[in-house]
Amino acid sequence: MFFLPKPVSKLIDAFERLPGIGPKTAQRLTFYLLHVPQEYLENFAEALNNLKRQTMTCSVCFNVSEADPCLICASPSRNKALICVVEQPLDILSLERTGKFAGVYHVLNGAINPLNNIGPDEIRIHELVKRVQDPASEIREIILATNPNMEGEATAMYIVKQIQNAKIKNQNESGNIRITRLAHGLPMGADIEYADEITLTRALEGRREF
Repeated sequence: MFFLPKPVSKLIDAFERLPGIGPKTAQRLTFYLLHVPQEYLENFAEALNNLKRQTMTCSVCFNVSEADPCLICASPSRNKALICVVEQPLDILSLERTGKFAGVYHVLNGAINPLNNIGPDEIRIHELVKRVQDPASEIREIILATNPNMEGEATAMYIVKQIQNAKIKNQNESGNIRITRLAHGLPMGADIEYADEITLTRALEGRREF
């Protein structure tokens, strides 16, 4: 029986815990790293070590950032009246690559998925409602950019109901808020993260009332 050295075995186990990494891929990655220069490994280890130490969650939009508020929320050039609701920070990267969106974001950090025990309280829907209800809020349009699958659609519908209920209680004329949904070019079942710039640009430009 072939016994691996403990450092090799531990790294293989660590890679296997990552999503989408199976045993064979974990082994290939580990043995690849065995043959790279030590300086590369040290830089790699430093980047991993600083991943959580030097990042934080923006208290406004809940995106991953180095500062609070994040650069997008703090930017005077962004349109604070236009807020795009996404499931994950990776979706922001995809939308920003289009260069067509000048508003701000709200990251839900997931979608409603009863099969995985993820309900509205497990994601940041209530925080979105609070942003709408804030008397100082400038929001005039909410773009729902959740993924076009069953979970994303259920999340979008729930958000609409919550915003509509918030409008009744709100005293800052939020009844004028327009709620739209990304459309055109995003196929059912696809993820925002994997959409190309042209598809996302058309989806932004072709959004519809929800």
